[in-house]
Amino acid sequence: MEGVGPVFAEIKGLNEECGVFAIWDHPEAAQMTYYGLHSLQHRGQEGAGIVVSNQETLRAHKGVGLVNDVFTPASLKTLSGRAAIGHVRYATAGGGGYANVQPLLFNAEAGGLSLAHNGNLTNAKEWRQKLEAEGAIFQSSSDTEVIAHLMKRSGKENVADQLKSALARLTGAFAVVVMTESALIIARDGHGLRPLALGRLGDAYVVASETCALDIVGATFVRDVAPGELIVVRDEGMQSESVLVDEDPAMCSMEYVYFARPDSNIDTINVHTARKNLGKQLALEAPVEADIVTGVPDSSISAAIGYAEQTGIPYELGLIKNRYVGRTFIQPSQALREQGVKMKLSPVRGVVEGKRVVMIDDSIVRGTTSCRIVRMLREAGAKEVHVRIAAPPIKHPCFYGIDISTSTELIAAQYTIPEMCAWMEADSLAFLSVEGLKSGIGRSQEMPDCGQCLACFTGEYPTNINKRQVSQMSV
Repeated sequence: MEGVGPVFAEIKGLNEECGVFAIWDHPEAAQMTYYGLHSLQHRGQEGAGIVVSNQETLRAHKGVGLVNDVFTPASLKTLSGRAAIGHVRYATAGGGGYANVQPLLFNAEAGGLSLAHNGNLTNAKEWRQKLEAEGAIFQSSSDTEVIAHLMKRSGKENVADQLKSALARLTGAFAVVVMTESALIIARDGHGLRPLALGRLGDAYVVASETCALDIVGATFVRDVAPGELIVVRDEGMQSESVLVDEDPAMCSMEYVYFARPDSNIDTINVHTARKNLGKQLALEAPVEADIVTGVPDSSISAAIGYAEQTGIPYELGLIKNRYVGRTFIQPSQALREQGVKMKLSPVRGVVEGKRVVMIDDSIVRGTTSCRIVRMLREAGAKEVHVRIAAPPIKHPCFYGIDISTSTELIAAQYTIPEMCAWMEADSLAFLSVEGLKSGIGRSQEMPDCGQCLACFTGEYPTNINKRQVSQMSV
């Protein structure tokens, strides 16, 4: 595999685009949103924002960085109101920078409008070009702003109808929250690619990308927002309707494998339990004689526990994560890149030395991090290192809000499993099968493809992706 190092040199894993949180009719709406965004921080670390409504005006505070960096007690005191929407961002489409930090806020003579969005619109570029040709002026490069322009040009007076009209013109993945001075509107794409949960906190309505955000504010989970559903919340109560119909459910499989927090439930399935089942299924498909099982912190721990339980091989804490290290950026030399991984993860020599180790990871994207972890385990004295991945090989780009837009950055799309194993210098390498993934997650067998998106594994996209676009974006 000569030349793989430079091609996959970046220390980088998968990244979800963002997370949304909203609350209606609570005296401390901004504070509740702040706590909710904290629990969703894993979904985006590049920017955070909150917009509040006091029923007369909308006020925003946002910035680049982590939730703790953006908000202070003083800034939260300026956000008075009984309704709020919030957002944490990881840029996959539109790039970073302050202008792209959400929620976006627009003021007009007819009133204010704020919106935040989790996902990725596959035809946003075409709509942006068309809108600009018609005279629209964009303040950001985010595809979320396309939604706002389509709403205002819909010819509808009611904001819910405006959103309904806009979303009917868009394709891709979206979980959207829109707020005016008098209403909160919630919508999810027809396939339900991105998660969105609805809860109650006393008389307040709460919505969040994951149920862990409901838990942290003390809200009671009511149900998941249904694919294609549009909900309008006002002081008088909540109204719901299905606006995007005749589409098969297709929840992103990587939410269960990697993105979501293990204490979250997605479509009533606990993420930790799903990952543990994936580990058990992996053990059935790819057993190996070994002395210990260890997982790459944090998202692989549940799968590693499942693998150990199924095989009877003891689970051990063979790798430690340094929780005080920020994100690792591309370094100018190979030596510094190696040091970046060591700063994040450290092998426990007393656990792995002289042992045959099964190293469980949730996925392999570019391969370099897995390679360096194998090397670190060997340097710590591991006798053998067997790599087991609790998901199928990621071979295809994602167009729904994950930052893998080309297949050239995916090592499994370029090389065979034996070639990857040799390059990693592992004693063996095995991935979970697609059928094993579906069985392990355990979504309803009555749903087409178990109601989940498998596109990054199979190349079969749930939406009508333009094949020419796919071809162009995959090279």
